[in-house]
Amino acid sequence: MAAGAMASADRHPTWSLSYRERSLLPSSGSLTAYLLRLMSIKQTNLCLSADVLTSAELIDLAETLGDEICILKTHCDIVTDWTERTALALKEIARRKYFLIFEDRKFADIGGTVQKQYTSGYHRIATWSDITNAHILPGPAIVTALHKAAMDTIVKYNTKVHTEISADRTIPKVKDEEEQDPSNGDVAVESPHPEDNDDRRLSVTAADRKHSVVSVSTTISTRTESITTLPELDLTADDHSKLDTDAMLQRLGPIPFLRSLLLLAEMSSEGHLLTPEYSRRCVEIARDNRCFVMGFIAQRSLNTQPDDNFLTMTPGCQLPPPEEEGKKLGDGLGQQYNTPRRLIYDQGCDVIIVGRGILNAKDRRETTSRYRKEGWAAYLDRIGKKNG
Repeated sequence: MAAGAMASADRHPTWSLSYRERSLLPSSGSLTAYLLRLMSIKQTNLCLSADVLTSAELIDLAETLGDEICILKTHCDIVTDWTERTALALKEIARRKYFLIFEDRKFADIGGTVQKQYTSGYHRIATWSDITNAHILPGPAIVTALHKAAMDTIVKYNTKVHTEISADRTIPKVKDEEEQDPSNGDVAVESPHPEDNDDRRLSVTAADRKHSVVSVSTTISTRTESITTLPELDLTADDHSKLDTDAMLQRLGPIPFLRSLLLLAEMSSEGHLLTPEYSRRCVEIARDNRCFVMGFIAQRSLNTQPDDNFLTMTPGCQLPPPEEEGKKLGDGLGQQYNTPRRLIYDQGCDVIIVGRGILNAKDRRETTSRYRKEGWAAYLDRIGKKNG
C-alpha cells in the first residue's frame, strides 16, 4: 500500500460509491449533485487550473479543452484585460461544453468585506462563478456571509424588471407662441445608465419647450427555472450503453444558477501552516453549512461521519514524463506534486486540479486527455467498476 494510503476497511463509504450514486444521496446539494452527474456522463474528474494572463488565452483554453474537463478554475485578478465580456464568454462556453467555473479567490476577511469582494468591485465574482473558496481564518461567519451574498445574487438574477415607455405626442397650445411642429420631436429619452447596485435610471427631458405626456410602467416578475432542483434522472448503466454523451448531457440540462463554496482545509505547498486541528475545524464548519459548502481543497478525503458526502478537490497533481515515473516532482518553490492515481485511488480525492502540467505541455489537448484518462481510470479502480 502506498505511503499515506488508507486501508480499505477504514475507507468512508463515499470511496466505493460512484459519482452517479453519490449524486442521489440526500446529503448532496443541488449544485454538487449536478457536478457529480456531469462528471459521470463526461467521464472526467479533471479541473483545469487556467492561470493565464489574458482573456484571449483564457477563452481559448476553455474552448479548446472544455470537452475534457468538469471544472475550469480561474484567477480573474491576474487577467490583465478582464472585462464583463470575458465573464460572459466563459459562461457561454461552460454552458455549451458542460463544465463549472471555479474562481480561486481564497476569501479570508471579515463578513462584510468578503460580501463586497464577492459581489461588487471590478470582477463581481458571484455573477459568473459557480464555485469559489475561502479560508476559515476569520471564523465561521465568513461562510454565512458568503452564503447570504450568494443567495442575494441568485434572487437578483431571478428577478426580471421590464419597463415599458409610451408617450402621448399631443402638444398643448402655448399662448403667444407659434405652433410647434411635432415632426421635430418633442421628448428626448436618454439611454439607461448603470448606477450603483446595477439599478437603471431613465432620464426623460423636454426638448425645445415642447411637451408630451410620458407614461412609464414597470413590471417585476420572477423566474425560478434556473434554481429549481435537478430533474429526476435515473442515469443507470443501461443509459450509458444506449445514449451517447451529448444525449445524456442534454437530459442533464443546463448548469443551474446556483453557488457553492469550498473550504481550504489543506494545501499542497511544503511547510504550509494549515494544521490538523485547522483541517478538523474546516470539516466542522462545513457540516454546519451543508447547503452551501460542497467540499474542500485538500490532499485527501475528509469524509468521516456516515452522512458526509463532501467533495475533495486537490491541486498539485502532475504526471511525470514516462522516463521519470516514480521520481518525486516539484517546482523548486515549495510545490509538491502527486499523480492522479495517488490522489484519487490512494487518498480518496474526487477532482484533480492540474495547471502547469497542461499549460506547459507542447500539446495541451493531448496532455489534457492524458490527465483525464489517468484520473478516470484511478476512480474506476477505486470504486471497483468498469463504468462510472
